[in-house]
Amino acid sequence: MRCPHNFEKGEFLALDLGGSKFKVLQVKVSENGKRRVEMESETYPIPEELLNGRGTEMFDHVAESLKDFLQKKHINQKRKALGFTFSFPCGQSKIDEGVLLSWSKNYKARGVLGTNVVQSLRQAIDRVGGTNVDVLALVNDTVGTMMTCGYDDQRCEVGVIIGTGTNACYMEELRHIDLVEGDEGRMCINTEWGAFGDDGALDDFITHFDREIDAASTNPGKQLFEKMVSGMYMGELVRLILLKMAKKGLLFDGRVSNALRTKGKFQTKHITLIEQYKDGLKNTREILTELGLSPSADDCLAVQHVSTIVSFRSANLCAAALAAILTRIRENRKLKSLRITVGVDGTVYRTHPQYPKRLHKVVRRLVPECHVRFVLSESGSSKGAAMVTAVAQRLAAQRREINDTLALLSLSPENLQQVRDKMRVELERGLRKDSHRTASVKMLPSFVYRTPDGTERGKYLALDLGGTNFRVLVVKIRSGIRKSVRMYNKIYAIPLEIMQGTGEELFDHIVQCISDFLDYMGMKNTRLPLGFTFSFPCRQTGIDKGSLVSWTKGFKATDCEGNDVVEMLREAIKRRNEFDLDIVAVVNDTVGTMMTCAYEDPKCEIGLIAGTGSNVCYMEEMRNIEMVEGDEGQMCVNTEWGGFGENDCIEDIRTRFDREVDEGSLNNGKQRFEKMTSGMYLGEIVRQILIDLTRRGLLFRGHITEPLKTRGIFETKFLSQIESDRLALLQVRSILQQLGLDSTCDDSIIVKEVCGTVSHRAAQLCGAGMAAIVDKIRENRGLNQINITVGVDGTLYKLHPHFSRILKDTVKALAPQCDVEFVLSEDGSGKGAALITAVARGET
Repeated sequence: MRCPHNFEKGEFLALDLGGSKFKVLQVKVSENGKRRVEMESETYPIPEELLNGRGTEMFDHVAESLKDFLQKKHINQKRKALGFTFSFPCGQSKIDEGVLLSWSKNYKARGVLGTNVVQSLRQAIDRVGGTNVDVLALVNDTVGTMMTCGYDDQRCEVGVIIGTGTNACYMEELRHIDLVEGDEGRMCINTEWGAFGDDGALDDFITHFDREIDAASTNPGKQLFEKMVSGMYMGELVRLILLKMAKKGLLFDGRVSNALRTKGKFQTKHITLIEQYKDGLKNTREILTELGLSPSADDCLAVQHVSTIVSFRSANLCAAALAAILTRIRENRKLKSLRITVGVDGTVYRTHPQYPKRLHKVVRRLVPECHVRFVLSESGSSKGAAMVTAVAQRLAAQRREINDTLALLSLSPENLQQVRDKMRVELERGLRKDSHRTASVKMLPSFVYRTPDGTERGKYLALDLGGTNFRVLVVKIRSGIRKSVRMYNKIYAIPLEIMQGTGEELFDHIVQCISDFLDYMGMKNTRLPLGFTFSFPCRQTGIDKGSLVSWTKGFKATDCEGNDVVEMLREAIKRRNEFDLDIVAVVNDTVGTMMTCAYEDPKCEIGLIAGTGSNVCYMEEMRNIEMVEGDEGQMCVNTEWGGFGENDCIEDIRTRFDREVDEGSLNNGKQRFEKMTSGMYLGEIVRQILIDLTRRGLLFRGHITEPLKTRGIFETKFLSQIESDRLALLQVRSILQQLGLDSTCDDSIIVKEVCGTVSHRAAQLCGAGMAAIVDKIRENRGLNQINITVGVDGTLYKLHPHFSRILKDTVKALAPQCDVEFVLSEDGSGKGAALITAVARGET
């Protein structure tokens, strides 16, 4: 648990369970000029048969007592948050969850070990009924004590209990706690130091009296340190020593009473009375007499001395353990001296006349570089439990807001099935003549009729335009036994002013890059067949004819849409008048990717791009492509599925964040599916969500920085980095700091969650679309089951740590009759463009 802030206020309930009695409290925290805490409480006994009975019966008893308290105090009208102080070792992974590791203090209720005690309490409250509470926090009594004292003293960062049991907690640096995500700030660690020595570390200090106590306990071999120092065992330890001394004739003239032989007759409260300053000897005589003994004055002095030795040893051991904690805190913080407060509670510390003084003295002697103030918790651990509950309530409210926001992007199995089915409808509409014009998925024919069969050979030039970089390649294809493809390429940048200038400037720039490459390769005078990978929606009427339907991915060059890009390239080559090229094929990058992978795997009949943009192509039956004449064979169709949803068919799953991204884009209203699934937009969706959460005070302390206001600043590559399983939150925070975002550890966790939600949805949507396509191919061929390969390219698929897995899982769930293998294209779509050119030229 991280420390609560002093501004937490409200009305809370606390339930304190840890001994033969438990307490229910109402805690009111107010702030009228000055912070104030008011508490009302009632104590309820736990019958011994419940301590040793069934756990459900014990928790029912607690729930019934809680109900009784609420009814007596008339505070059951409005739902209250409850903090559960549970003074036993629990493994916690969340503030409202704790798995009981072991019972102590004579508790042996069955069926509770290894279970979540918060859940047990909640279930009991539900069974009993009539109780309007939310159990929000589980708190160890030691943690509660530290929080209680820390409410008034900000230096209080250690809590110690020395009572029936013993324990300590302290504020540890998060970077040292491997079990918890986070590396900034501190978290309270419940040491459960009562188990110190269970591994044999205290064997040199354990006496045969300690071993006798351990052997007779309900948990032999466990909680050895606690059995040496806590109030539950100190009285019994003195009894065993006195019994042995009496049997040896060293006390009571060798006479032993039945009471002295009886376990539990000599209690720790007797030690407290025996060590009183003024009345100690008188109290000793009375106690021994009650035990059926006739002590002499020397017997009383000896018994007082034995009690002092046992209590002093307890104080020394606790002081040594506490000194170790204080030293660790000082060294953690690299301080020469440490000023700190220790909050303390427990009956031994509270009631024993000399125990606190001994403990303080030994601690200060062991750690002189630590200036330690000890503060007795006047309110026990309950006020602290209420403080923790207040924090938990605030965090729970914030968590609900975050969850509600991210739930907008969560897709149920039913949502995904609907996306699959709607995609299928749009695929069909795009293929039909009567609906092609209005279909959001354009299903553009590529005039690629088959995939490579291995007989292709020759030398080809390939161009690859699809983003801010442009690639020119020479591809040498060899057929036969030593089939191979060798490539030589050079990458050129496309400046933003060219991307968004005139079409003539863009194609002149492309030709200039080709000229440079041909010079570089010494091939200016060679007229090679060329394949042009053009990664934008084109309506083709032949393999070498393609009219640009619309720009995507940030391109906006004028006078291009509606024109034949092959003709524009030819005209630019003529204007330069340096070389001539035989432009054989214009190819979408998706088709190029499919052909690249199909060269190695004949089952590859689908191409997927999951990168800056998002698109798919596949081999469709000619009989289904009404826009092209002919019914025989197959043709690769470029789906251009990025436009899916432009007819509002997926409005039910688009969020306000998607709409904000769309409205700020260059092509508002277009490519809606692509804007939910592609690398160009995912970072921008994340940025919109971060702004929303920050505006509501849930992130970055409510401060919206100038960089966060900047469109495009949160690049999709940051999602891949932030979601990397190997990346610690310290590195996540470093990435955010590069963006001018000063984040806490909690901020980093939330940002990571936002990134994960956005990329998970993108992968699921791609998976749903792919399921529609593979199932269509299966039905086209009248098969019950199909084995098919998808060739994939794109930075999102390649670099994101989880995208590919989620995509595959979604396809498997939504198309169970299709065995789909995904193969990564190592050579991109340039090689595919050359292969298409070879296929089109009919080279053998």
